[in-house]
Amino acid sequence: MMKHAWDSYRQYGWGHNELKPLAKKGHSTNIFGNSQLGATIVDALDTLYIMGLHEEFKDGQEWIEQNLDFSVNAEVSVFEVNIRFIGGLLAAYYLSGQEVFKVKAVQLAEKLIPAFNTPTGIPWAMVNLKSGVGRNWGWASAGSSILAEFGTLHMEFVHLTYLTGNPVYYQKVMHIRKLLAKMDRPNGLYPNYLNPRTGRWGQHHTSLGGLGDSFYEYLLKAWLMSDKTDTEARKTYDDAIEAIERHLIRKSNGGLTFIGEWKNGHLERKMGHLACFAGGMFALGADGSPDDKAGHYLQLGAEIAHTCHESYDRTVLKLGPEAFKFDSGLEAVAVRQNEKYYILRPEVIETYWYMWRFTHDPKYRQWGWEAAQAIDKYCRVSGGFSGVKDVYSSNPTYDDVQQSFFLAETLNDDLMPFESWVFNTEAHPLPVLHLGNITLPGSEPAQR
Repeated sequence: MMKHAWDSYRQYGWGHNELKPLAKKGHSTNIFGNSQLGATIVDALDTLYIMGLHEEFKDGQEWIEQNLDFSVNAEVSVFEVNIRFIGGLLAAYYLSGQEVFKVKAVQLAEKLIPAFNTPTGIPWAMVNLKSGVGRNWGWASAGSSILAEFGTLHMEFVHLTYLTGNPVYYQKVMHIRKLLAKMDRPNGLYPNYLNPRTGRWGQHHTSLGGLGDSFYEYLLKAWLMSDKTDTEARKTYDDAIEAIERHLIRKSNGGLTFIGEWKNGHLERKMGHLACFAGGMFALGADGSPDDKAGHYLQLGAEIAHTCHESYDRTVLKLGPEAFKFDSGLEAVAVRQNEKYYILRPEVIETYWYMWRFTHDPKYRQWGWEAAQAIDKYCRVSGGFSGVKDVYSSNPTYDDVQQSFFLAETLNDDLMPFESWVFNTEAHPLPVLHLGNITLPGSEPAQR
């Protein structure tokens, strides 16, 4: 599957960010500022390397050496470019040792730093790579920045400081953490919106799906990546998860555990595909949780995995919808037409993968294999892989996009040891930093 996805992109979309597998031409979205940055190449590098596809990796490396240029007049998503490009380049560097990947990662990081030039130090959502001018998405609550965006920079930026010795990256993300720690949290929950001008929360929406998701993931992973010395990150994670469990996690009438969305004091009984990653997160965080709750969190991970599997199993294609409801009678199914699509997302398979690694229950491999077969059956086309618009239809229409994350995440079946590597949120493996008595510039000495 990886070879078909890559070869198709190589043939029809080379150098473009993504591929239109039916039209057989390049594709780009606004997150990359409509510039040709070869997102699929950068996102796929580590997967190619781990799978032993070394010729393909070499082709990708050559394109990057010759063509990847960040001094373009393009307005890009700081979050997306960080997790896909900086994460992808750093992982490729750590896996292969090829210096070019580190050089490019640092060049790009320097272009993102102006995004932090706000009254609060909470970065803008978008930055122009040439001018350094930042702004926020027009649709976000009253000009707010988004929790999952400014909260999903930590892993990559700590590694940038570690590799360059330049403290600025570490200082930028620690400043965000300290600012959040000082803020009042409604019901102990972190709202998804924060205004970078005023430092006040926007609308009181809280989610473990889109807009919130990877903020929580990166608190846990900051602790893991620090060789478990960053206890501040762990404590922040534990407190956040406790509030989420109290307010957002419920059991449906049919006995399915789900994670709802908090909107202005009301719980919406709807779960997004993106929130399905949380099963894996709970399992990953089980070891080290307070009050002997490791068993509880492993069980919670298993329950979320089961619910998300049901969202797949209750469709015609055996692929899950973008969002699904838990209302009267209808459970784990999408109700609205615009929530019935599947765009090659990895979160459900990600949770199976973590649950398999932690429990070795064979059902998780079976579920992962079912999903892989369904993708191969319904999403594979002659020119690559495409998302589908309705998972409840036996002859679905295609959306004609092969997402870069499909190659980075969904197809990523690697066996990197947990003790040494932590995945960023785009499934790019970054090494645990066994710093011992070394301290990052500008940081407190590690308490051991």
